[in-house]
Amino acid sequence: MEHRSEHQPAPSTEHAEEYAVVERLVPAWLEETERHDAAAAREARAGWERGSLPAGAAEDLAHWVTARVTDTGFNEDEGPHVDGSVRITPADKEAVHRWLTAQGHPL
Repeated sequence: MEHRSEHQPAPSTEHAEEYAVVERLVPAWLEETERHDAAAAREARAGWERGSLPAGAAEDLAHWVTARVTDTGFNEDEGPHVDGSVRITPADKEAVHRWLTAQGHPL
């Protein structure tokens, strides 16, 4: 899975941390999306490579990262465990949401 770093302008210092999280998680999201809705994945990938996710893709990414939080700090008796190809913390989820908001997507 290729990253779009050559397509995306360098993030401002203020948003560099969020961008790093997004760069790590978007490939996993796109891969999962491809398995469920190839057309949506193509549209999302095209937007990602242009440096601007379509509104529907941004909303899907926000929902996906929320649903896939895997590193909650809970043990097996305290909360659910979500299987996934990447570890996603609550802080990662918030970073993605901040990044999407900074890109002009309402959450």
